[in-house]
Amino acid sequence: MAGDITCGSLLQKLQLIWDEVGESDEDRDKVLYQLDQECLDVYKRKVDQATNSRDLLIQALDDSKIELARLLSALGEKAIARTPEKTTGTIKQQLAAIAPTLEQLTKQKNERKREFVNVQSQIDQICGEIAGTIEVGEQVATPQVNEDDLTLERLEDFRSQLQELEKEKSNRLEKVLEYVSMVHDLCTVLGMDFLSTVTEVHPSLDDSIGDDSKSISNDTLSKLDKTVATLNEDKKLRLSKLQELAGQLYDLWDLMDAPKEERRMFDHVTCNRLASVDEVTAPGSLALDLIEQAEVEVQRLDQLKYSKMKEIAFKKQTELEDIYAGAHIVIDTAAAHEKILALIEAGNIEPSELIADMDSQIAKAKEEALSRKDILDKVERWMSACEEESWLEDYNRDDNRYNSSRGAHLNLKRAEKARILVNKIPALVETLVAKTRAWEENRGLSFMYDGVPLLAMLDEYVMLRQEREEEKKRMREQKRYIEQQLNTDHEGPFGSRVSPNRPASSKKAVGPKLNGSVSNGTPPNRRLSISGQQNGGGHGVRSGGKDSKKDTAKTASPANNNAAAAAPVPAAAKEETASHISGADPVPSTP
Repeated sequence: MAGDITCGSLLQKLQLIWDEVGESDEDRDKVLYQLDQECLDVYKRKVDQATNSRDLLIQALDDSKIELARLLSALGEKAIARTPEKTTGTIKQQLAAIAPTLEQLTKQKNERKREFVNVQSQIDQICGEIAGTIEVGEQVATPQVNEDDLTLERLEDFRSQLQELEKEKSNRLEKVLEYVSMVHDLCTVLGMDFLSTVTEVHPSLDDSIGDDSKSISNDTLSKLDKTVATLNEDKKLRLSKLQELAGQLYDLWDLMDAPKEERRMFDHVTCNRLASVDEVTAPGSLALDLIEQAEVEVQRLDQLKYSKMKEIAFKKQTELEDIYAGAHIVIDTAAAHEKILALIEAGNIEPSELIADMDSQIAKAKEEALSRKDILDKVERWMSACEEESWLEDYNRDDNRYNSSRGAHLNLKRAEKARILVNKIPALVETLVAKTRAWEENRGLSFMYDGVPLLAMLDEYVMLRQEREEEKKRMREQKRYIEQQLNTDHEGPFGSRVSPNRPASSKKAVGPKLNGSVSNGTPPNRRLSISGQQNGGGHGVRSGGKDSKKDTAKTASPANNNAAAAAPVPAAAKEETASHISGADPVPSTP
């Protein structure tokens, strides 16, 4: 059997064959030597093959160790715990011991590499979107990963970087959406097409595209910021223009007394007349067609204003005249009307300029009237006191004032108040003179009251009052003389005394007339009066005197006064009359 054949049995068989053949020993030795050489060569090949195999295993073991060390270094120090403890034994035993760890670390390396690729791809994607080098939705190329550094620490660094980028991306997206919302609101207010405006910045900003696909690049944010700034500036300019037009509309409406119905038609224009930029949010409230509509209306009213210019100007002139009349300042109204009419017909002045000039005159007139108000109030008080003084004179001359007729108690109360008021006239006149002189010194002008210098009126009043007091003094002396004569007369045949004739009536109470002069009976030639100017009609001078306030209704004496004067006077009545005449009117102090 082939299994029993050995080198020894073959050598024995070869010896037998050689014996049978009769080979010489020399041939036999050659063959044996040749066999030894061939065996040696076979052994050598086998040894060489074994050596090569061993060297390969050693190299594989070294490579495995190097790969293990590289993997351990790449994956970090935490992987050292997985290093195999067996480092002795045959080569194959060592390889067998290191192989599972090497396989596990290789698998871990590949998994770690995929994590790096995923994180770095996302980082590159976000960086590209921020820089604008990558279009929205475009995938980036697979990044190159440094396989020599796959530690968890480095992976965490990448993840932290990715987290920051994702946060920045979220903030940018929020900013983009905020800008888009602002553009939408501004376009709504301005009446502009939002879609065309926003897609001009970037096509991805369309509402139909999801938020995750919107551009967040620096260029997009910069364009959005400029767009919002431009729209805000347009909004500010349009609001300013609309408010200017609204102001012009109000001025024109006020000038022409436009009805409320006509004004309501432009409520959508004038509602924002006093609003700030942030307060204007209504859709289309600043649209161009709305501004154009307001401009057209302003132009229409402006042209209509020329036709109504005369009416408006004369209305302003009437207002000016009323102010001067209330301040008792005399102006030439006819000349003013002729001047206004000439300016309008000649067309040498813009209506707005004419109205502005008249408004300026009205403002100055109001200022002038305000400066005169304190003095005029005191003049009114003085005139009112003079009216009461005149009434009191008439009342004192009424012999029936104490009878029980209807209303006698009311006249008595009025007389008491009138005496108190009359006693204040000297102090009032003195104060009025001081204030008038101060006013004239401050302004360098004479204070005119209905065309008459007020100081002249006051001086004349003081002079006439002094004359009246002197007249009263003479009357009292005359009355005392008559009483003395009565006391010395002898009694009549029946014991009654003869009554003296009633003395001539004293002068009427001094007081300012409606035209600014003062009255004490028949006015002399030196009295100051502008009654001719007031009643002249053709002179065109407007007077501010208030006639209704200065008309004095004087009480008439009873019809039987003459008969009473002829009758004898009882003693009690004589005493009462004497006491009343002597104490009713105190002598005023002169200013």
